Amino acid sequence: MTSETPNIVLIGISPITLWGIDSQDRLRRALKRAGIAETGQSVAGIDSTKRTTLLIRADHVYEESVVRALIRSPSQLLVTEAGTPVAAHVAAGGDIDAAAVLLQSGDAVSSGALPTGLDIVVDPAALASTYNHALRKRARPYVLPLTAETVPAIEHRMFHGAYKGVTDFVTKYVWPVPAMAVTRWCARRGISPNMVTTVSFLCVLAAMWLFWQGQFLPGLVAAWMMCFLDTVDGKLARVTLTSTKFGDVFDHGIDLLHPPFWYYAWFVGQGAVLGSPGQDALQTAALWIIIAGYVLGRGQEGLFIWLYRIEIHTWRPIDSWFRLITARRNPNLFILSIAALIGHPAEGFLAVAAWTIISFLFHCWRIAQAGWQRMTGHRPYSWLTEPLATAAPSGSDSRAGSGLRGPGVP
Repeated sequence: MTSETPNIVLIGISPITLWGIDSQDRLRRALKRAGIAETGQSVAGIDSTKRTTLLIRADHVYEESVVRALIRSPSQLLVTEAGTPVAAHVAAGGDIDAAAVLLQSGDAVSSGALPTGLDIVVDPAALASTYNHALRKRARPYVLPLTAETVPAIEHRMFHGAYKGVTDFVTKYVWPVPAMAVTRWCARRGISPNMVTTVSFLCVLAAMWLFWQGQFLPGLVAAWMMCFLDTVDGKLARVTLTSTKFGDVFDHGIDLLHPPFWYYAWFVGQGAVLGSPGQDALQTAALWIIIAGYVLGRGQEGLFIWLYRIEIHTWRPIDSWFRLITARRNPNLFILSIAALIGHPAEGFLAVAAWTIISFLFHCWRIAQAGWQRMTGHRPYSWLTEPLATAAPSGSDSRAGSGLRGPGVP
């Protein structure tokens, strides 16, 4: 492992674009996000005696985790699953000219025939982790050759690779196909993620005003549009490598704050349609249950992270499954949509309150279970960190499948 910034040399060029970005620009963006702003196009003039040198073929597409791992891993030659050498992190004093020739040739090579400064041959799965903490998912890291014929398949893989593995059923099963089409449309027209988030925010305001007026069906159209764009902006940022700190705060700030305002507007809107604000004490109680449940639910998630250093929805398969339907924005909107379509918005509001209570109690039970397991000497860990090839199935009696990890087990 190295703490120094290596020299960076991009080898080869490609005219092919992905999501409106050529491969060289994409690679530079990935390197910049990993903390390296300067790259070169030639080994000429590179001082390789005091610093390591990372040579990367620019006619391939690299998952970000692979780029970050390459920077941290000197003396390693990266090959594709087919054995084609695509990147070499040459140790200081190594033969970078020979490494460059090797990469340009594309010939498979064994560990015994490596240029000076390279000791190990690795593929993406051996180099980078299969667990993506930010996206709450397991997936094999990839390096893919970029040609005109492979663009559709690569864009498909990149888009689905940018999707969260643990989320609600609408985001997971309904949005992917239309979201990919809209993401591609935005990327090729230079529309930024923050532009999409801004339109999403306007939809938040429109939905709240329409709910307040008792216009539930039009309000739901605006609300679902916001939810859809909330998926698009994140995917657009990831596939184009254009996420920013401001965009992250802007997007997640909207996500965090708007649901209680929608619930209150729905409560008021019932009065506009049915005759009196909130109708009765039962509706008022439902309002407070929904809002309190939302706040306490977020608190449960934070508590679980604080206690066990993992997200509650990623602990065991049952937790990831329950995230599909737990009382968060999209599942609640689904309940309200069904109720509004059949002409019973007030009853839908009560159903959301009831589901909020059930979800809260489920997570209380899971927090208590995790606490009990830690008391018995086992540290809860995410099932998503289990190796893909050996992950135990749900319900297994093995230690990996039980969510327990004894002392000394990594």
